[in-house]
Amino acid sequence: MRAWQVHGWGEPEQMKLVDVPLSEPGPGEVRIRNRAAALNFFDILQIQGKYQVKPPLPFTPGAEVAGTVDAVGPGVADFSVGDRVQAMVSSGGYADYSLALAGKTFRIPATMSFEEAAAMVVIYQTSYCALKYRTLLRPREWLLVHAAAGGVGMSAVQLGKVWGARIIATAGSSDKLDFCLAQGADHALNYHDPSWVEQVWKITDGHGADVIYDPVGGDLFDLSTKCIAAEGRLLVIGFAGGRIPTIAANRILLKNISVVGCYWGGYLERHPEFLKQAQADLLAMYEAGQIRPVVSRTYPLSDAILALRALAERKVHGKVILRME
Repeated sequence: MRAWQVHGWGEPEQMKLVDVPLSEPGPGEVRIRNRAAALNFFDILQIQGKYQVKPPLPFTPGAEVAGTVDAVGPGVADFSVGDRVQAMVSSGGYADYSLALAGKTFRIPATMSFEEAAAMVVIYQTSYCALKYRTLLRPREWLLVHAAAGGVGMSAVQLGKVWGARIIATAGSSDKLDFCLAQGADHALNYHDPSWVEQVWKITDGHGADVIYDPVGGDLFDLSTKCIAAEGRLLVIGFAGGRIPTIAANRILLKNISVVGCYWGGYLERHPEFLKQAQADLLAMYEAGQIRPVVSRTYPLSDAILALRALAERKVHGKVILRME
């Protein structure tokens, strides 16, 4: 089978598309014939060796796949060959076939495309964990979502709308602002405009944002501390902007704010039951028409480098998908 491999830390252009033997599923595993695999920004960080999890070299990037079950390992009773599924894999998504734990594999509705299924697992689980468990988002609260035109930001906007929040989205271009509004944001601000902080105060009638969802870090994090409401919660989701920010403790004290981390992978390690419970809830929302992953671009598996470069250069909104020919 074909698989992209990383043999040393560097840029996506250094990956190689190679033929590798087809692996048999072990105990508790299923083998999936991939029809689609999703890209995430952390794939790039992992390829560069900058992510908090460094798989042993060589490795195949990719954490989200969708396709049909091709084989089941010993002890697997919940899946059969031919089942349409989505799955989270520790790595190995950029390939014709992937091995996944049965406990991290889910049947998908007949109405869900493989592209949508691959686009769903990581980003919606992350936002579900962040907004429902880490911050306890309440109806009518002001939710400020940064980089809301990206995959994880898109999921936060959609889920925030389901849970009754009033949503302010930020993005970096007019077409991305329109995209945010289409996903359910009530207001959309360009974060390149230095007045966006003042605009948050104006929109909220001087209240500020109750919950701020920040997958970027850097300057956006710094400025977010200037428009957060008293007793607000500032969610640290990631550092796509490149700089890991810091905050003076007196800012936390004086406004009684909380700075809350949401590293979903680490949360799953301590709460393994969360994955199945959350995905059941998310799939029910999908079938009810409340959430829907938006796939803006698809590329053949052979063009994975081009796809990653488009993602790195912020040329896309929603999710980017690799399709297996």
